[in-house]
Amino acid sequence: MNTKRLLIAAAVTASVVAVLAWAFAPRPQAVELATVQRGLFERTIDEDGKTRVRDRYVVAAPLAGRLERITLREGDRVEAQQVVARLAPTLAPMLDARTLAELRERVGAAEAQVRAAGARAQLAQVRQRQAEDEWQRNQALAQQGFISESRLTSARLTREAALREQAAAAQELETARHLLAQARAAVRATQPGDPAPGRLFEVRSPIAAQVLRVPQTSEGVVALGTPLMELGDTADLEIVAELLTSDAVQVQPGMPARIERWGGPQVLEARVKRVEPGAFTKVSALGVEEQRVEVLLELASSPAERAALGDGYRVGVRLVAQSVPDALLVPVSAVFPHPEQPGRMAAFTLRDGRALLRTVEVGGRNGVHAWVRQGLDEAEQVIVYPPPNVHDGVRVQPRKRNPR
Repeated sequence: MNTKRLLIAAAVTASVVAVLAWAFAPRPQAVELATVQRGLFERTIDEDGKTRVRDRYVVAAPLAGRLERITLREGDRVEAQQVVARLAPTLAPMLDARTLAELRERVGAAEAQVRAAGARAQLAQVRQRQAEDEWQRNQALAQQGFISESRLTSARLTREAALREQAAAAQELETARHLLAQARAAVRATQPGDPAPGRLFEVRSPIAAQVLRVPQTSEGVVALGTPLMELGDTADLEIVAELLTSDAVQVQPGMPARIERWGGPQVLEARVKRVEPGAFTKVSALGVEEQRVEVLLELASSPAERAALGDGYRVGVRLVAQSVPDALLVPVSAVFPHPEQPGRMAAFTLRDGRALLRTVEVGGRNGVHAWVRQGLDEAEQVIVYPPPNVHDGVRVQPRKRNPR
């Protein structure tokens, strides 16, 4: 009988010990897993930008006089040499000599502008020929497989930019000639002995463009140099973005960019034209002083794709600072500083139900993915957001997702 009781007590004790051992045994840690895969890695700099007309022309009063009412309004289209305003010269007798001297000086300044614009037009023509030769040479090399597609795209964008610069320089030369003609006409209209001193002086548009702003539409007396109208071609837009100086040092002319969040259905292509050499201080919405730099971008998409864009529109700018076409990608939350090797990165992989600490070399990171140069293989599973109690060799299991 005693033997039977001993056996029962031993069995109960063993059961209790087994239950307690099971209850207090370490459970596998529930973790989230992701698969290592290959794909395009891009590290971008995102910022808001604003469109603006590349060349804005201010039509000013070439002489003092009474301005007739301007009938043009914002958005109206004007042609080159079209009359946009009319002035009746009304010079005060005591100011005639001074005003005539100012007008003659304006003629000299306009002649200098014509010479400078002519030199810039010749320089733009030389650059356009260089870009055309480079484009044709890169086309031949690309057909033979000696250069990458990105370099060919860069050469194409450089060629398009040179063509636009040549057109802009030619337009600038034409505008300078127009301003010279206006200055000479103003001198003739105010010379003593003018057979018709009360005649109307016609102010003409220097370019074919749209009216952007009319500061004064009503009739009235205006002084010499008073702005009468702002003109610009809304089909020739550029984008200016204000980048932090820490981001601007990574930006180089010719860098590709994408224009998003502008309201259209597609993403527009652009390239960096210039990074301004000087920074300025700007206070953020949180009251923090920031050093920012203006970066100018030119649109590479056709005017038909961006026809709805106008002057002063807000857009989203995404500058591609780094692009790797066939990179090994993991979620950015799967890599972390190595706990035992300062300055290096690590990740946990899943092997036989346990977490394995792996040393990895990270080539770059963005907001979603990390590009791993070494340390992982394609199709491996890594632990995302590893909990603090996960360490090398601990048992883990995939976390069950709640069905929706």
